[in-house]
Amino acid sequence: MALVAITPNPIFTSMNKDNDTGERLAQFYDSIAALREAAASDPKLDSARRRVRAWQAARLARTYADLLTNSRMDLAAAFFLNDLYGSEGLGKLDADVRRIVPTMSRTMAAASLEIVAAAVEFEALSEDLDTALAMATKAKSGKLSAKTYGAAYRKVGRRADRERQIYLIEDLGKSLGRLVHRPFVGTALRISLLPARLVGLGEIHEFLLRGYDAFTRMNNAREFFDLVVDRERKLVDAVLSGDDGVLGA
Repeated sequence: MALVAITPNPIFTSMNKDNDTGERLAQFYDSIAALREAAASDPKLDSARRRVRAWQAARLARTYADLLTNSRMDLAAAFFLNDLYGSEGLGKLDADVRRIVPTMSRTMAAASLEIVAAAVEFEALSEDLDTALAMATKAKSGKLSAKTYGAAYRKVGRRADRERQIYLIEDLGKSLGRLVHRPFVGTALRISLLPARLVGLGEIHEFLLRGYDAFTRMNNAREFFDLVVDRERKLVDAVLSGDDGVLGA
């Protein structure tokens, strides 16, 4: 079982796009599984982790309420909140997902595989940071508040990892933007959905299709992700500086 600590996980400082994408995916999935196994073995930690993720989901819904009700950006906002920043994200794939990484590496187009790798890295890093927050708050009882969450956020620190999260959001925006402007990508994704399901890649393929549909309708993924990146950078700066007002209720 992995040791869970508030210090940075070395996987996020040693891996980059120069590494083989399949290797990156395997390591990130292993990291997610180890962190969740560690939390599951400690009921107080598991409860604190779920409380942190529920509180963050509510915070994100407040922060992006205007985009969720924007007729042009609502699908993009839902994709961001549910598929990327959701309660389990791509890490919710079944425990056997590790074995299909070689299949992904062989059968998925490079552009699609890089999107999945960035999304899974984002999920692994988010899980690591959320576990650190859970450890910092597990002695607390009852619901979290902006004050208790902000204090835990500052205790954990790890600005570089927070900035890496935001970089991954920005990178995903650029990659999805390129994908939606390629001819016939939507058709290809739909045609290959059934074969993808047959080899165990159905959920990952559906993730790509939801992202493609959301940003095709908006026709400007960069505009959406620029808004998100700007808000998240300001929030990180504010909370680490002691301003919990940006977190809302």
